Amino acid sequence: MRSPVFFLLGLAVAAAVFGFGLLLKNDYFFFAGYTVLQYVVLATGWNILGGYTGYVNFGSAAFFAMGAYSTVVLHKVLPLPVPVLIAVGGVVAGLVGLGMGYLTLRLRGAFFAIATLALAIVLQTLVVNWDFVGGSRGAYIIRPNTLELGSLQIAYIEYLFALMLLLAVGALTLARVIERSRLGYGFATIRDDELAAEACGVPTLRLKLLATTLSGALMGMAGAPFPYYIGYLQPSSAFGLEYAVNSIAMPMIGGTTSWAGPLIGAVLLGSLQQIATVTISSAVNLLIVGLLLTGFVIVAPNGILGLVARLRGRPTGPVGRRVIRGAAAGETP
Repeated sequence: MRSPVFFLLGLAVAAAVFGFGLLLKNDYFFFAGYTVLQYVVLATGWNILGGYTGYVNFGSAAFFAMGAYSTVVLHKVLPLPVPVLIAVGGVVAGLVGLGMGYLTLRLRGAFFAIATLALAIVLQTLVVNWDFVGGSRGAYIIRPNTLELGSLQIAYIEYLFALMLLLAVGALTLARVIERSRLGYGFATIRDDELAAEACGVPTLRLKLLATTLSGALMGMAGAPFPYYIGYLQPSSAFGLEYAVNSIAMPMIGGTTSWAGPLIGAVLLGSLQQIATVTISSAVNLLIVGLLLTGFVIVAPNGILGLVARLRGRPTGPVGRRVIRGAAAGETP
């Protein structure tokens, strides 16, 4: 399936989901659905660097927060439409990702992961001490109850849900394009054997910088509408542990080597967390993540997609030699 066809199919599915929500006439569907879609974008963004390229990022919450706080700054200075705020949040977080990559990508493995965690702590400390965005007190973002689009009037949460649907479709399409392109081959060579990739002439540093920029931009775009969704933003909510944990767990549960893995993991894990929040308490959400992640690491270390491929008799091991040859020769699928 070609990428334009995939994108149009995604838009059709998004329209069907939105129409289903309108038929339900239940606002909670939009509130809970927004959170799940937010995790789809966040997990897809993390997977570009952590799954495709093999560099585990523990600072996902920092990029999410950069998108959210860029919205707070613009709301105070010059209120703009939410789609523009999403674009600005992506640019800000993408630039932070580029800077982070330039400073840390010479590190590998656990050293890189620790460096990204340190980055999140530094950024949170800066925000806590920045009075313009509320500091440790936080900042209120008062959104309207409804939005008028010509003669049509819709609830604002429905508007935010529709925007996040479009963003999720765009993020998944981008991930699929990367996966099936020469760029995806280059990312895979780094993941499978970076030294061999360098020996074959693959520009590893340039590709890693591109991966950190794209990954950061998507995670920032996921966070940009968050202040309008929650109404009150403080550092503990923007830099919440759940964003760092879920953005890693969801692709690992779904499968990190395909665009579909983060989608499956986010829908499965996000839905379970929303059900647990209503029936038990939101305090058990991280417990659910820990139990599921532990189980999948033992039973299906390659995630749901890897488990399905193994049951169907398809190989799931590294394909480093093939993709290195493809990237070096300039092949595309």
